Amino acid sequence: MNDSTLGGGGEGPQITIRQLRSDGVDFVLSNADLALANSLRRVIIAEVPTLAIDLVEIYINTTVLADEFIAHRLGMIPLDSTNIDERLLYTRDCDCDQYCERCSVTLSLNAKCTLENGTMEVFSRDFVNEHPDGLGPPIIKDEKEKGILICKLRKGQELRLKCIAKKGIAKEHSKWAPVSAVGFEYDPWNKLRHTDYWFEDDPVAEWPKSQNAQWEEQPREGEPFDYNATPNRYYFDVETTGSLAPNEIVVQGIKYLQEKVATVIRDLKQTDRPPGAMNGWTNGVQDGGWQTPYGAPPNGYDM
Repeated sequence: MNDSTLGGGGEGPQITIRQLRSDGVDFVLSNADLALANSLRRVIIAEVPTLAIDLVEIYINTTVLADEFIAHRLGMIPLDSTNIDERLLYTRDCDCDQYCERCSVTLSLNAKCTLENGTMEVFSRDFVNEHPDGLGPPIIKDEKEKGILICKLRKGQELRLKCIAKKGIAKEHSKWAPVSAVGFEYDPWNKLRHTDYWFEDDPVAEWPKSQNAQWEEQPREGEPFDYNATPNRYYFDVETTGSLAPNEIVVQGIKYLQEKVATVIRDLKQTDRPPGAMNGWTNGVQDGGWQTPYGAPPNGYDM
């Protein structure tokens, strides 16, 4: 168990890291609003970029699996996405026709079974990385260092294909998700009574206390309800898919949340509408009608 606190003094959000694992991190966010905590959770899940196989060109497939089935399995294989945000462009931001070394990683696979008996297993370790910098190799963490099983081949069966991996976010497709799950809890003692009506027979039995309850003071019996109380401490348990280290996921999540907030602030400051402006239309009372920025009435109507 690793306990460390980030954030300095008592003012402003603070993060206490309770446990840091190779495949996850458990931390507590305090001195923050519920909206901020939930926004961080959503950004971590859906907007941290990773690398995943997006295009599959199958040349030969004599296995028992359909092309679409194999392509789906390949898309869900986690690829090493360390610092991928700085090392690779989005395809939409690249000036190439379809894909190139600046916006994609090419992985090729060529497997043919020559065994007389039994089956030949094809794993993600059998990929050949054709990127000059070696970006995006498959994540291999099993003891035998074989990676993820793709398919099995009998004698004479062959699988030959090329995969194009691109950078993306889970908001576009779940294959780009950096996490498998994000545990999120607040108010473990139910002091805010959010679960009072969400039970059938016994709320104590149906809502067992988690280990997070040890981090907060138990409410006293008969304690009056505080109608002004708000949650102030949030418990996160981030489980990664392996493509990114857990600390990088959280740091990237904070980074992109800051960028989203900064974009909103910038747009609000740049907004300079005249009095009575509505969605780009100005109320031309003195002119006897509504006027657009281009001088024409809306939809041809004279109002």
